[in-house]
Amino acid sequence: MKKRVVLSCAALSMMAFAPSSGRADTSTGVASYYWQGQHTASGERFKPGELTAAHRSLPFGTKVRVTNLGNGKSVVVRINDRGPYIRGRIIDVSRAAASHLGFTGRGVTRVTLAVVE
Repeated sequence: MKKRVVLSCAALSMMAFAPSSGRADTSTGVASYYWQGQHTASGERFKPGELTAAHRSLPFGTKVRVTNLGNGKSVVVRINDRGPYIRGRIIDVSRAAASHLGFTGRGVTRVTLAVVE
């Protein structure tokens, strides 16, 4: 029974970003940023000055518009890493993306994600 629940939850989380009816689906939650690391899960060298991000399930190379709900600022990032690994967070963005979004002083903020087609 436990296994079915886990599989169902995984399937639902992957469907949250599946394109449907020609529009990009969205998700809302907490974003954080990271500035350290040497290599990403995609094999690229981590560069904090680029507009990149880590997401648990979106394919590498996916472009996502991240909008800060506190100030309305947004930026498009490219998924090149996996994470975040802290409960309750939906995306980790690079320091450059966090700067564009205006939350480097706080470290975390509420955002909306929308896959860019």
